[in-house]
Amino acid sequence: MEADYIVVGAGSAGCVVAARLSETGARVLLLEAGPKDNLLWIHVPAGILKLLTHPIVNWNYSAEGPDGPSGRRIPWPRGKTLGGSSSINGMLYVRGNPADFDGWAQMGCRGWSFDDVLPLFRKSENYIQGGEEEFRGKGGPLQVEDYRTILPLTHHWIQGAQEAGVPFSADLNGRSPEGVGYSQMTRLGRWRGSTAQTFLKEARKRPNLRVETDALASRLLFEGNRCVGVEFRQHGQPVVARAAKEVIVSGGAVNSPHLLQISGVGPAAHLQKIGVPVVHDLRGVGANLQDHYVSRISHRVKNEVSINELSRGPRLVREVAKFFTTGRGALTFGVTTAQVFCRSSPEKASPDLQLLFTPASYDAGKFGALEDKPGMTVAICPVRPDSRGTIMVKSSEPHVAPEISPNYMSDPNDGRVLLAGMKMTRSIFAAPMIAQHSQGEIMPGPNVRTDDELLDYARQTGTTIYHPVGTCRMGDGPSAVVDSRLRVHGIGGLRVIDASIMPTLTTGNTNAPTIMIGEKGAQMIKEDA
Repeated sequence: MEADYIVVGAGSAGCVVAARLSETGARVLLLEAGPKDNLLWIHVPAGILKLLTHPIVNWNYSAEGPDGPSGRRIPWPRGKTLGGSSSINGMLYVRGNPADFDGWAQMGCRGWSFDDVLPLFRKSENYIQGGEEEFRGKGGPLQVEDYRTILPLTHHWIQGAQEAGVPFSADLNGRSPEGVGYSQMTRLGRWRGSTAQTFLKEARKRPNLRVETDALASRLLFEGNRCVGVEFRQHGQPVVARAAKEVIVSGGAVNSPHLLQISGVGPAAHLQKIGVPVVHDLRGVGANLQDHYVSRISHRVKNEVSINELSRGPRLVREVAKFFTTGRGALTFGVTTAQVFCRSSPEKASPDLQLLFTPASYDAGKFGALEDKPGMTVAICPVRPDSRGTIMVKSSEPHVAPEISPNYMSDPNDGRVLLAGMKMTRSIFAAPMIAQHSQGEIMPGPNVRTDDELLDYARQTGTTIYHPVGTCRMGDGPSAVVDSRLRVHGIGGLRVIDASIMPTLTTGNTNAPTIMIGEKGAQMIKEDA
């Protein structure tokens, strides 16, 4: 196979890159290791609970918990289908805080300040509710809208947050990205709006874009210090694809460093140890891993309905009928219906906490399952963690998963911020508007009171909310992997364009910033060409 551009990975960024490059008339080849996105559960928003461990459309990675190799393993779902993780995620649209991107620019990432990236956020989206024109986009391929059906519990919780002193924000992706507000989702009518169904679907009508599914990249191909193509396996057979211009790696925070490493680009000592011939010693590949680790506080609900009751029995039948006849109801839910962005202390210049409210509670004994009894939950997330981890290959074989070591809570400051968030959450649940609908805290429970007890609970039961970034860090210096134009240091014809290039995590969910990275990366390729 031959193309001008080869994009490896049809995820949140890869679909955007392939779609935008194909607009120029260039020959574009998009490779995706997983199947087509034909599974019904992908397209029904509430189907996320069926996708968290799905054996076909999910890589089903696992990572070390806070106690390292000797502790528990934490499931790490990653999308393995057209659309990548945008096909299996909770569909939240959260851009982050302007300070995130200004911070990148301060680190030397030229062209990545908030003023630089805001036009790209606006270019991508079509915000159904409109919003302020200065901040929100109209006419883009990515459909963003407010929740269609909101249970009264969510209204009560937002009112409780205001009673606890949190200001209300009418649009957390607009002028006021701090406070409490309702969640926004990426969707197409009643269906999920993944990047495969938005950016890629229209682009596939162009004859110059070729999409190959079930195509697992096995290594990048080099001539000297230039990347010239990709070898992949499809239906058990090796296939070689050559790129006349560039290869773009868009596998995400796990698969992008993994492909670079098994291709000989990464920390030389580690590659030699596992028998991978070194093409280029680049020690930052797989380092700088950051992720959002959360602890949950749950309450038993009274005098209101939660998602738990709507997800079974006759009520579920009614919700299914409502979804297919009106496009509303419980099946249109993603995960989080409301959020708070706040500061762990007044000295902070911008929010460092996200509190994510869901009118549901989860079965502690079964990953991704809801409880039988009515409940509601807040996930407490330090959004700018100081802990850093690694993703390192264990074998030169492409099908062997890498070792994922996030080092959660290894920096004491993450624990301090998490504690502040847990105390803020308890103060919101104590506010009259939401307290009247609580029968009491069930997780961690009223007996867990001291800071040490709360932190111990967080370490034993906390989990990821699936936002790994940073493993191919953008910047200068010996630990950076790509420059500000996302070109791999020391290698020609090769870029990385996905969440792995983030120098630091953004304030909140990472799908919207990853789509923006795809937009900006494609724009830079066009400019450089």
